[in-house]
Amino acid sequence: MTNSENMLQQLRSEASTIFTSAIKAVNPNQAIKRYVHVKDDYLYIGTDDEIKFKLSDYDRIILIGAGKATAPMAKAIEDLLGNRIDNGMINVKYGFTEELKHTKITEADHPVPDQNGVEGTKKILELLQTATEKDLVFSLISGGGSALLPYPASGITLRQKQELTKELIACGASIDEINAVRKHISAVKGGQMARAAYPATTINLMLSDVVADKIDVIASGPFTPDSSSFHDVWNIINKYGLNEIPESIRTYLDAGVKGEKPETPKENDPVFQNVFNFIIGSNIIALEAAEKKARELGYQTLILSSMIEGETRDVARVHSAIAKEILMTGRPVLPPACIISGGETTVTIRGKGLGGRNQEFGLASALDLIGLPPRVVILSGGTDGNDGPTDAAGAIVDPLSVERGEIAGLNAVSFLQDNDAYHFLDKSQDLLITGPTNTNVMDVRLILIR
Repeated sequence: MTNSENMLQQLRSEASTIFTSAIKAVNPNQAIKRYVHVKDDYLYIGTDDEIKFKLSDYDRIILIGAGKATAPMAKAIEDLLGNRIDNGMINVKYGFTEELKHTKITEADHPVPDQNGVEGTKKILELLQTATEKDLVFSLISGGGSALLPYPASGITLRQKQELTKELIACGASIDEINAVRKHISAVKGGQMARAAYPATTINLMLSDVVADKIDVIASGPFTPDSSSFHDVWNIINKYGLNEIPESIRTYLDAGVKGEKPETPKENDPVFQNVFNFIIGSNIIALEAAEKKARELGYQTLILSSMIEGETRDVARVHSAIAKEILMTGRPVLPPACIISGGETTVTIRGKGLGGRNQEFGLASALDLIGLPPRVVILSGGTDGNDGPTDAAGAIVDPLSVERGEIAGLNAVSFLQDNDAYHFLDKSQDLLITGPTNTNVMDVRLILIR
């Protein structure tokens, strides 16, 4: 093995180690136990135990939730409260499960909702509707919760909701925009679960997978006030030219704009007076853990931002430019350097290939790295371990990635144009495979330079 190959192998190994450290820092079970404490008859919530509840004041404790990380969150609550839990129901992505004693799990599809998700959500909604002012509800919400809590509004079918969700994802709409639409064609999102649970006391614990940790956007805010409106939804549909939306959805949204359908509950609505919201984990926590591990490995570090959005290929080009700047001028950080960023980009789908935003980021970066010395590696990975409809979390690429693909007979530009990063990166041996991580706080990107 040449010195160059040794260097790249070391960089790729260290990138994987740093990424793993980021994921471990947002372990949902541990996050719950940092925020929730039980002592005698009292339940304490918050890192400084800022809110206290007397457990004997409640007749029942109910546990509900949805998301990719919700099963380990539920396991943590069960560890803390045990037999005090009277009933529990959660929806999770297929395969994202735990062994639970007091909580029933419904496995469903993501990112496009399926009938399993609808049935699980119906059961959760029916359970919440039995709640009284003498009940305590734990809501456990994590990334993926929007798709995993599907319950279409009256007159809208699951298939129609699926069609619109696919269109929104394909056109490059942001998660905020997608969720604004989801809220207004749903019977549970945008604070509507708070309506169902009222007047019970609800502790809503959220693992954030959205930029800036906006609580009304996380899983489309089932227990939080909604700042968007039917008018906003029409603006989003017009912005992306979604003229072929199902007629029943068009009719429902028209009625909402005219005031003939109820708006989602807003701030100061009484349904929120007994709801307590906490973010227990977020992207910046993962980035800080990555920074700590990189420093232990001898790198000088810089966290760019945990709030990076935009078209994936454009963001990749910026990161590649930073790598080139470091190699040429030593700015903004001298080698050995580790540049870290987070957030969630979007892909406008124009081809028919297979991949996800992190794999697309990797392939676009690999094209920009051609010709650079073999002492730079770029990693982009989803903290949930799933990037798009694939078994990969993302990609780790270097200046020789495109060459490895060409040796296998593949053209990187053609594969990128067809949104087929997965099949190129598979052949170039650049896929990042972690398996399901049972957490989800958006993406982590790394630039490593020795």
